[in-house]
Amino acid sequence: MRIKTPYTAGMSQNPPSLRPDLAPQARFSDAPRDGQPKIGMVSLGCPKALVDSERILTRLRAEGYAISPDYSGAEAVIVNTCGFLDSAKAESLEAIGEALNENGKVIVTGCLGAEEDYIRGTHPSVLAVTGPHQYEQVLDAVHTAVPPSPDPFIDLLPAQNVSLTPRHYSYLKISEGCNHKCKFCIIPDMRGRLASRPAHAILREAEKLVDAGVKELLVISQDTSAYGLDRRHDMNPWKDGEVRSHITDLTRELGQLGAWVRLHYVYPYPFVRDLIPIMADPSNGVLPYLDIPFQHSHPDVLKRMARPAASAKTLDEIAAWRATCPDITLRSTFIVGYPGETEAEFQHLLDWLDEAQLDRVGCFQYENVDGARSNALPDHVPDEVKQDRWNRFMEKSQAISEAKLEAKVGKTMQVIVDSVEEDGATCRTMSDAPEIDGNLFIDEGFEGLSAGDLVTVEVDEASEYDLWGKVL
Repeated sequence: MRIKTPYTAGMSQNPPSLRPDLAPQARFSDAPRDGQPKIGMVSLGCPKALVDSERILTRLRAEGYAISPDYSGAEAVIVNTCGFLDSAKAESLEAIGEALNENGKVIVTGCLGAEEDYIRGTHPSVLAVTGPHQYEQVLDAVHTAVPPSPDPFIDLLPAQNVSLTPRHYSYLKISEGCNHKCKFCIIPDMRGRLASRPAHAILREAEKLVDAGVKELLVISQDTSAYGLDRRHDMNPWKDGEVRSHITDLTRELGQLGAWVRLHYVYPYPFVRDLIPIMADPSNGVLPYLDIPFQHSHPDVLKRMARPAASAKTLDEIAAWRATCPDITLRSTFIVGYPGETEAEFQHLLDWLDEAQLDRVGCFQYENVDGARSNALPDHVPDEVKQDRWNRFMEKSQAISEAKLEAKVGKTMQVIVDSVEEDGATCRTMSDAPEIDGNLFIDEGFEGLSAGDLVTVEVDEASEYDLWGKVL
């Protein structure tokens, strides 16, 4: 009998911190040449910020800088911050302080960088502060702190971008910014309005990633469903024809590249139903997986949130998606304790969960964020009530997850291997996104496996969030 991981109420309520500077990175193992300047990177927050970090490092590599995996080996450190929640801001300030203590020369960028006075109020000695996706300003700050010393015979633009994720999967950002005005969110103030990339540029990047060995593309943006709206869904040259800047067309083309394609941050607009037949078609690589931030179920709470989609027909939409694609995995996040949330409204959410039977669920306790309009709403929920509702929500979602995973015992499925250690292999099914969902563990017959392998397994055991299986 395998030991199962117990449920704990200590589950992270904020976006995970991604600290590539603190982990061994084989892709940075090339010894720097004599005199080559070295830069370190701390990347915090969501995958969108991670993509920004990768772009900055790619540019620095092309200019002749080496990438240091630790503070001591770097001549300066870039801290890419998160500013979504006040707790995330505090974590960013802590990371800046740690970098200053360990290295001394620190350049700050990212979402919190939009609040320079806030940062310098705590850390006045940082060398420079820039906002999100301000790549040129970051490079200028690096040039000032650590002048480049390129060797034109050695330092060439790499064939592929510097990656901070394992080699077998990569995030693919399709747009910046957001046009929504949700009262609890300040992302549009920090990252601006929707700005979609041209479809052909996204597809070309995706094709290069797959050619370089990437097995899974994780499509991200602030609002994936809105992709192309700002471009009026213009046509782009691709292959022997054209492709429209629209999420349906883009998804269909990505599915033909020979890799898994996973969609994140999809708002439940009506045309999302057009994506479901693509996911149900086994001839392409688009996974039957939707990450949809519902946030709540009660119409009055959604109205106070100023959410762009009402919940009235959401259950009907979910039923229609499952009718078209029975194997679809639905992931979502919710906020409990939003200002004015009554016990009846919260109970509505629990009852809605019972009906929706979502596969993967995350939950935040509401907290004020400086600059958010929700701060001014009346009837803020006491902390002890928010904690109680969070516990009840997680207990409900855990029971749903446990039953759904138990139903997979005995089934055969394809999984992707993330890592292989002495005692087993850690894998993910099509239902599991890296970092945020569960895992499938193989603890027998795994010796010949490597990270990035796609293998077929039979599931033989389940816990609340994870599976175990054997290789067929």
